Amino acid sequence: MDKKQLERCSSAVTLSDMEVFVFPELMYSLVLANIMSPRLWLWREDPWFHGIRKLKPYRRLQRLKQYIMEHYVFNLDLETWGLTNQARELARFESFLTPEVIAQSNALFGYTGDAYYFDMDIRTHFGLDKYTSDIIPYWKTETIEAMDAFRHREGFSAGAGECVSLAALYASALFVVAGIPLEKIFLMATPLHSQNFIDEGEGILINNRRLVTKAMWFNGTQISGQARRALENERVTIVAHHTGFIHTLYPRATIQQHAFERFAKQLRSYLKTNLTPEILGNFLRQNPKVRDCFVLRWPINGINRYLLLEQAFRFEQDSTYKVTDETRERLMETIPIETFSAGYLPCKVVLNDIEAFVRTRDVNLENAEDVEDLKQAIGNVCMSASEIVGQLSLFCHTEPRLPDATSATFDTSEPAIPLTTSMTREEIIACIEALRAKNMTADMAFYAWRDLSRTSLEPFMLAALERNPVSQNGSTALSQHELLALVTSWPDESLYDGETRLAQPDEVWNFKRGDGLEKAILIAALLHARGAGPLLVVRKADQAQIENAEGVVIGSWASKKMHEGFSINIEPL
Repeated sequence: MDKKQLERCSSAVTLSDMEVFVFPELMYSLVLANIMSPRLWLWREDPWFHGIRKLKPYRRLQRLKQYIMEHYVFNLDLETWGLTNQARELARFESFLTPEVIAQSNALFGYTGDAYYFDMDIRTHFGLDKYTSDIIPYWKTETIEAMDAFRHREGFSAGAGECVSLAALYASALFVVAGIPLEKIFLMATPLHSQNFIDEGEGILINNRRLVTKAMWFNGTQISGQARRALENERVTIVAHHTGFIHTLYPRATIQQHAFERFAKQLRSYLKTNLTPEILGNFLRQNPKVRDCFVLRWPINGINRYLLLEQAFRFEQDSTYKVTDETRERLMETIPIETFSAGYLPCKVVLNDIEAFVRTRDVNLENAEDVEDLKQAIGNVCMSASEIVGQLSLFCHTEPRLPDATSATFDTSEPAIPLTTSMTREEIIACIEALRAKNMTADMAFYAWRDLSRTSLEPFMLAALERNPVSQNGSTALSQHELLALVTSWPDESLYDGETRLAQPDEVWNFKRGDGLEKAILIAALLHARGAGPLLVVRKADQAQIENAEGVVIGSWASKKMHEGFSINIEPL
């Protein structure tokens, strides 16, 4: 295996965020690895999903979302997968992307994006401020098995994963469990986030553990405000689909052009709405600075009274009624009369008047005359009307910064992955395997799936020896005897089903369990890092053991993984 292919294949094993950025096919390889996983297919037997495919698509998504919310939490800390440094990783990737190009779009290597995310020190935000500027996190994207394993980790009572892990889990579960065709599922990565867009109805955005419909995108709540951040403030670097991918920095795109064009059209439609009185109110709910300029007029005993809009929204928080829809009257009835004022300051704008203008004029924010008249209606009594209308326009129409299709070369030499929701798991695995020679994503899926009966051992071991810093740092103070005793005390329980799928050393270390062969690889990797001489990890009978150059057994553990005679030679540093 040449160096470039070794780098790609080993990256499919470790699946860090930076590796997915450099090798964009890996994002969908992770989806396929989850689709092949028996762990995911067990969900179909859960009573929670009984009859799910008889439901309408959105109801299926809701059912799936609730399950994921109850079983997985978002996790993005520095301790789980440890740290590396920019120089080391840039050297790895220099034959694929130059450091200058990587820094254009990857937050770990210098990307500073829009002011929204970087008005504070981003390293402080992620807890990196205590390290030198060269240190970066080794955020690894978790397979479903590694996500499930978090329940064994101190401080966790359920599974966990970061945003790419959750996006991949959703995409695979939508297909396997909810029966949503792959052609409707698109994964999007920005420099700091990953989410899915489902081409169903008006469109549905899956953002970590939230489903966001078009109506929710524009409802002005805090939750939808959080969901909007990535698309409002970052460019989309990767779009992944069962037909391929398109990447901001690579001229070659493997996604089918018509699929990307359909996605772009649907996403743009999802992110755009007409201005109505309700949308105006939703905008003010989400924008406290502009909201402070408005008061609400309300008749009490036949006399107009006034309420600061900020106060009205405050009462809304504890009510099922809203300021912005037909339940406003009921909300007003719950507010004490003494809260209202007989008048309002001249620097305030009466919301009712602007609502009436919008309603009667049918304002089009893309029409210059309508925009100018709206500015006149609002006036400059509080803050610039141009600023208010400008922010309102951005609220009503987010233009996603997608990879440029006009400058991309769409390469159709790689076939789409033709999985259907009626296939069995065995048929799916056979289909993906049959595509390996023609489709890089399909080939890498087996490395992400960690199946050593279908992949070369070299990438797995390269990753095991070079990209597992947590176990190395955590075991520094332990003698060899103490290390052997500690690892031996852990349950002989692999995170990965089957005899040919193996965990990486840091997975064994973090979750304190593993098959004997996985334990042996962990110990051997740690001894190798300490400068040990040649080591042999070998499976003999029902044991996996480590031998030194003289054939002396260093440690031995019961194993059900791989086959009799399976061996790994580890040369000294």
